[in-house]
Amino acid sequence: MKIAVLGATGQTGQQLVDQALQQGHIVTAIVRNPGKLTITHDNLKVVEGNIFSEDSLKPHFKDQDAVMSCLGFPPSLLSGVTGYTESVTATLSAMREAQVNRYITMTSWYTEPNSGTKSSFFIRYMLLPMIRSVLSNMYEMEQLLQKTEDINWTVVRPPGLQNIPATEKEFLTDEGYYVPDESGTPVGQTVSRADVARFMLSLLSNNSWIKKGVAIITKP
Repeated sequence: MKIAVLGATGQTGQQLVDQALQQGHIVTAIVRNPGKLTITHDNLKVVEGNIFSEDSLKPHFKDQDAVMSCLGFPPSLLSGVTGYTESVTATLSAMREAQVNRYITMTSWYTEPNSGTKSSFFIRYMLLPMIRSVLSNMYEMEQLLQKTEDINWTVVRPPGLQNIPATEKEFLTDEGYYVPDESGTPVGQTVSRADVARFMLSLLSNNSWIKKGVAIITKP
């Protein structure tokens, strides 16, 4: 497939690009700074683009089969985070203009404000408040996608991201904001970035999660 990737220079984005190329896909990485992407491959085209500009994205989306986003934005306690909603608005508009219909993006567990009540003390009272500005804007982006009927989107929600190699483990999935065990308690707390990329790429040939969010984790 022909895939346009946003956030390709990030840690998960680089995993996604690398695995997509290994699987034989043709990748266009749309980045702010092309020099930051060190991967080279005959099927990889690296282009400079502005993720907040429909006009900048549109020519790079032309003739693509899917757009995949691993964009991430840092927490901002003072001004709040707006990058997720601003970038997805430009992305969806450019996709419509370029007539691309498949969009796969990633957010996180616990984007919904009340979804972390069963998490550990540390996550609930220490971590989530620190990253709430990010989670809130991710949630706003998810809500925006929920209202998007003309594009086949999927939101992948992973837990804490680790820089460890991909596994071959099966995935546990849930349509909610984390993956619960039988008692409703979260199953684990972390996943490999490489496994998140592996799951996102699997969605290119799988219609199970069209117009849905899916929380994921690998089996213990």
